[in-house]
Amino acid sequence: MGATVFFGCTFVAFGPAFALFLLTVAGDPLRVIILVAGAFFWLVSLLLASLIWFISVHLSNREDSRLQYGLLVFGAAVSVLLQEAFRFAYFKLLKKADEGLATLSEDGQSPISLKQMAYVSGLSFGIISGVFSVINILADSIGPGIVGIHGDSPYYFITSAFLTMAVVFLHTFWGVIFFDSCEKRRYWALGLVVASHLVTSGLTFLNPWYQASLVPIYIITISMGIWAFFTAGGSLHNILACLSCTQEEDNRVMVYSALQVPVED
Repeated sequence: MGATVFFGCTFVAFGPAFALFLLTVAGDPLRVIILVAGAFFWLVSLLLASLIWFISVHLSNREDSRLQYGLLVFGAAVSVLLQEAFRFAYFKLLKKADEGLATLSEDGQSPISLKQMAYVSGLSFGIISGVFSVINILADSIGPGIVGIHGDSPYYFITSAFLTMAVVFLHTFWGVIFFDSCEKRRYWALGLVVASHLVTSGLTFLNPWYQASLVPIYIITISMGIWAFFTAGGSLHNILACLSCTQEEDNRVMVYSALQVPVED
């Protein structure tokens, strides 16, 4: 039973992210490098947030439960702000790298677009965030013990898996929107990204009241996904063409020179 829960929750939490990695990232070495570098930036933000929370806990009264809970909320908010700060720093770094790649290329064009870098960096933030948020839960799911035997919710593991999947998607969508907003200087969009990240983090404190946390988080995920889709250049026409499995005809005309000698068999 423990192994079944472990593998089931693992596939729910990381199955979509693994599929995205295989289909869109793994085949391009440059995207893999951006993915690994993005994970490193997220880890540094987590390290700084953990350090701030650790110092604040040790300087406070540990016997005051309300104070400790407040410090936990404070630590989560600081972590969110640091993640977005490092996302901005990563945008600046990739922007410089993009200019360098364009300079080195023969045609003066970068081999990867800013939207592609935004997607890969967001996916990297989501994967590493999901791993750190659910790895201990997955380890406990192997056993021994049964969740809910003392009256607790039996849906703890599966809810955590679906929450992790939502966080992975959210970071991917946030990355696309954040990079586009930085490029076009849309500060209101940056504010919405940070605010939605703070709200998502705050909703997790409603657990184990899972209906009150998971449902709003998935509403935010769907909303951000639609926003990121149109930000990346998507349209309703593309969706209809994809669903109908139709392909637009190529209207380009290939002109052959009259002086070209026909190829003999």
